[in-house]
Amino acid sequence: MTVRRVGIVGCGQLAQMMAQEARPLGIEFSFLAEGEENTRCVEGLGTIVHAREGDDIESLYRAMGSPEVITAEREQVSVTLLRALEKFCPVYPRPDAFETTQHRLREKTAITAVGLPVAPFLPANNYAEICAAVKQLGYPSFIKSCEHGYDGKNQWRVNSDEDLAAIADAPEQEYVVEQGVNFSREVSLIGARTADGKVVTYPLAENDHYRGTLLVSTAPAPHVSEALQHTAEEYLAKLMNAWDYVGVLAMECFVTEDGLLINELAPRVHNSGHWTLAGAETSQFANHVRAILGMPLGETHCDRPAVMINMLGVDKKPALPNEGVWSYGKELRPGRKMGHVILLDDSQEALAARTDSMLEALYGPSKRPA
Repeated sequence: MTVRRVGIVGCGQLAQMMAQEARPLGIEFSFLAEGEENTRCVEGLGTIVHAREGDDIESLYRAMGSPEVITAEREQVSVTLLRALEKFCPVYPRPDAFETTQHRLREKTAITAVGLPVAPFLPANNYAEICAAVKQLGYPSFIKSCEHGYDGKNQWRVNSDEDLAAIADAPEQEYVVEQGVNFSREVSLIGARTADGKVVTYPLAENDHYRGTLLVSTAPAPHVSEALQHTAEEYLAKLMNAWDYVGVLAMECFVTEDGLLINELAPRVHNSGHWTLAGAETSQFANHVRAILGMPLGETHCDRPAVMINMLGVDKKPALPNEGVWSYGKELRPGRKMGHVILLDDSQEALAARTDSMLEALYGPSKRPA
């Protein structure tokens, strides 16, 4: 029997879980590390190859074992590298999806181009243009760097003239200035699409962030109507079909009085979908690999409510009952995603109480990371 091989650009915990989940399907993996990227998370899971500027791309591809398809575990990846690798095998999602989503202005423009809603926004390139945009959009506004922004990094909320003056030394670069919107909660939808257009989606998850980093995801999101779930699914399918997308796509949204607004996209498996490792029949990781290999997609429903809690800056296995603790094997640092724990229960009420207890067990009385 021919062994199927998938190449992954990136060597973090998402690549780790992708390989762990798909290896039982008889698939082998190789990993491409860019520059001095740490490979600790994927050691022992397949061949690791290091890519550096000026390397011969065909040699890199052969060193990876000539995979039949290549994917990436993060959006901040070299699009030039992906396009070069595409000459030897399919790269899914396609490089254009990474180029779009790794730049906030391109991403928002692409979303609105297919007729989907986002918060009002304006581009800016320096402090004077930021001020002009905020004057037009009003307070509160969010100023976000177009590139290298994730987990709350490289973005600022301004509520007043004083807040705006405090960022007067903002460097000249590309920004998106977004109008603050009133929303009741943040939710995300994970979906997977194959090259022949088959799409599956998971239940919406509600997300609780701490200082810009995801702390808790609850799925299904409590008190979500069928209409809201259906709207989110329509949005995601519209994006996937417009982009001829292959693989898992994550869509983060605000729930407002006027409906859903799309906040961000991620062309990869996503932190808010980690609950699927224990809470769904087929995890997002397995379905991503199934999608890029053209295999039948797995079932996505969940029989019991699920919660995923990120272990931020803590590397201890909680003593409280749980449905699984995933440790990424990283070096401990404050605020770093060291792993996560998943809880399942028969009701949202019971699950909420267990979540509260687990947060206290991980972080102490504050129930928040240090």
